[in-house]
Amino acid sequence: MFNLCKLWVEQLQAIFSPQLGLVVEGRQKCEERQNDSRLAEVLASLSMLLWNPLQSLWTAWQSQGCTVTSLLAIVLLAWSSSTNVEQKTLDLMRREPLIDGHNDLALQLRINYNNRLSTINLHNLSKTHTDIERLKAGHVGAQMWSAYVVCSSQDRDAVRLTLEQIDVIKRMCSSYEELELVTSSTAVRETKKIGCLIAIEGGHSIDSSLPALRMFYDLGVRSLALTHTCNTPWAETSSTSHRVYQRDTSLTEFGKEVVKEMNRLGMMIDLSHSSVSTARAVLLISRAPVIFSHSSASAVCNSPRNVPDDLLQLLKDNGGIVMVNLYSQFVACGKKANIATVADHFDHIKKIAGPESVGIGGDYDGARGFPEGLEDVSKYPALIQELLQRDWTEQELAGVLRGNFLRVFEQVERVRDELQAQPASEKEISLKEVDNPCRLNLRTLPPSSGSCGQRHPSASLPLPLLFAMFFLIVV
Repeated sequence: MFNLCKLWVEQLQAIFSPQLGLVVEGRQKCEERQNDSRLAEVLASLSMLLWNPLQSLWTAWQSQGCTVTSLLAIVLLAWSSSTNVEQKTLDLMRREPLIDGHNDLALQLRINYNNRLSTINLHNLSKTHTDIERLKAGHVGAQMWSAYVVCSSQDRDAVRLTLEQIDVIKRMCSSYEELELVTSSTAVRETKKIGCLIAIEGGHSIDSSLPALRMFYDLGVRSLALTHTCNTPWAETSSTSHRVYQRDTSLTEFGKEVVKEMNRLGMMIDLSHSSVSTARAVLLISRAPVIFSHSSASAVCNSPRNVPDDLLQLLKDNGGIVMVNLYSQFVACGKKANIATVADHFDHIKKIAGPESVGIGGDYDGARGFPEGLEDVSKYPALIQELLQRDWTEQELAGVLRGNFLRVFEQVERVRDELQAQPASEKEISLKEVDNPCRLNLRTLPPSSGSCGQRHPSASLPLPLLFAMFFLIVV
């Protein structure tokens, strides 16, 4: 009889598991004393979701000749177990609020609102996965906001567009009392608000210029992804759809100089979107730990955007982290995904590189299609609860939530301090490598023709179509 009871407990927990997100939301609403229509919807949905499973269980239980009392005891045991894990999750996330590695809300602000913050209320947005209320519900303590511009801006106006994205992030974070711009690991650790970190997504934004890189740092940028879905003149992308700057060397001598200068500045090197060969080259020369701000495990989903096991082993030696991407295409390779699918990536990275090598980089608002139960930034507690149920310890999850990222950030700053006496690099990329009609050599007369920008077939496409193309390629 005892074994039969254990079996029923397991079945009840399996049935209730998909509904725990509703339980979490309902509890949060009650705690906030929000007696609103959404709370009524949550409680009504929860009642309907639980009734049919319980009715089926009772019918089966009666067939075994068991009593109401024994069934009630099993139900209460299962419910108590689920509620304990839920409460444990929320308590942990209150103590260790999440630092998320990648969010593209700034891109959506440009696409949907032309960066006009005066026309919207960031507490509640209907067209995005992200707003302030959902960040609070997801227990997000700091967010790396991506200052991303499309690859077709390379060799044209990428620097200007990137400055505009940095501007909207800084204005956003200074306009709302819940947000605070932070530029150091100490500030991230100590803020009582939602910390705003600025990250540039794609080396094309610096236009192959170390002075531009330094100026971005002065503006508060603390992370740079070496590539997006296009090669730069000095680094190679993981994407196979690019048609520019193809060559045999994945990371050129100038690319190595970019890595060294980022080490000197104290800027985190982001290898998401970089090819395996570029990532391997960087891991061999960087003095500071690196991040993959929004990538997952290749062994679980064999996407070129994910990290293979040999790189995970190099990453462990480097002291860096993979911040797991939640986009369904990268966690399930096009198949239907749920929370368990995502958790498989965490388990695999932990197995190969250790729990200290794992973080979270949701990629919300940079992709379309997220796993069931992880539809927006408010759903992070459901993921942490799944990992707790897989026997991750609270100490390990404290690292996943923020400790691992803070350790990397602190080490990046430590390397910066060690290199303080080293002068800024004055290396320049050769005009031959850049191969760019828009790039003027001020020691010679500027070109008289108006051919600038014709290298890119997409250069003449209207902006809305370019953004539509963005969502059709690997993001």
